[in-house]
Amino acid sequence: MNYRMLGNTGLNVSEIGMGCEGFAEKDCAMAKELFDAAERHGVNYFDLYASNPAVRKAVGEALIGRREKFYIQSHICSVWQNGQYKRTRNVAEAKAGFEEMMQLLQTDYLDVGMIHYCDALSDWEEIEQGGVLAYAKELKREGRIRHIGLSSHNPQVAQRAVESGAVEVLMFSVNPCYDLQPASEDVEEIWAAKNYEGRLTNMDPERQRLYETCQRLGVGITVMKCFG
Repeated sequence: MNYRMLGNTGLNVSEIGMGCEGFAEKDCAMAKELFDAAERHGVNYFDLYASNPAVRKAVGEALIGRREKFYIQSHICSVWQNGQYKRTRNVAEAKAGFEEMMQLLQTDYLDVGMIHYCDALSDWEEIEQGGVLAYAKELKREGRIRHIGLSSHNPQVAQRAVESGAVEVLMFSVNPCYDLQPASEDVEEIWAAKNYEGRLTNMDPERQRLYETCQRLGVGITVMKCFG
């Protein structure tokens, strides 16, 4: 395994990380199997956006005795209500979801607290002004998260967040096909077949600018949908 510094965070992370989609397989029995395999092969970083309590509980149990071997990137504002996932900007809901998550993961800190799924500029403004970002900063001051992150599929939104100076890690949909597409507030657009019917050349300039800005400012990028 090769390792890289994640921006300016000081976290020395494996080039290959692990997403959470497989953790729910076989009634969550796959969580331990996946962490066993990750540990054997030197994968030390994973992302957990799923708010399903059964998944979070399984991950917590899989980490018993080896918490320090993994960097946890888990999501603030991804909550479980009425038996289903919900993205929220309500600070009270975010706080309750965070407390439940930490209890289920059986840890007292996250390496990266990832503000969940922001694809519209109006949504980023709500995060900045409505209390979510302030809550993330409070968690960082308390040591309950080590670094603040944001997940997005929209380069315009990601650019604004990175330039704010508040975001240390960006989770973004980096992909040779998606990189050809212009910004959109609708995540479905980046994989819609109709958008690949014509001739596409060169990286979208907003995406290129985003990656260059992250490099210049030392904002780490964790990649989602790289095989999409």
